[in-house]
Amino acid sequence: QVQLTESGGGLVQVGGSLRLSCAASVRTFNTYGMGWFRQAPGKEREFVAAISGYGTTDYADSVKGRFTISRDNTENALELQMNRLKPEDTAVYYCALALRNYGGVYVGGYTYWGQGTQVTVSS
Repeated sequence: QVQLTESGGGLVQVGGSLRLSCAASVRTFNTYGMGWFRQAPGKEREFVAAISGYGTTDYADSVKGRFTISRDNTENALELQMNRLKPEDTAVYYCALALRNYGGVYVGGYTYWGQGTQVTVSS
């Protein structure tokens, strides 16, 4: 059974930074695509960033240049460094795992999800 556990969320002021982490209990972690999604109250879950097993990355336009996704295949770990945070970044952030090397930008491309971690950016 695959388990994804996020951590690192919290309350931060506009312009601040947060680093989210996701620990994956899975074998051959390096073969799976990973992604970060977020969901604000009353909105659909949306793509934030993705990384392939090889390390190729993709970002939503709204976070490009501010967020960085990375992975450590030796530690089965995924991270999201978030800088220059804005109030519109406020959401629950989810880590996701795809059963292929790259999961893509759609929710349907991922099979396993973490429980989410709240990020709140105050103005």
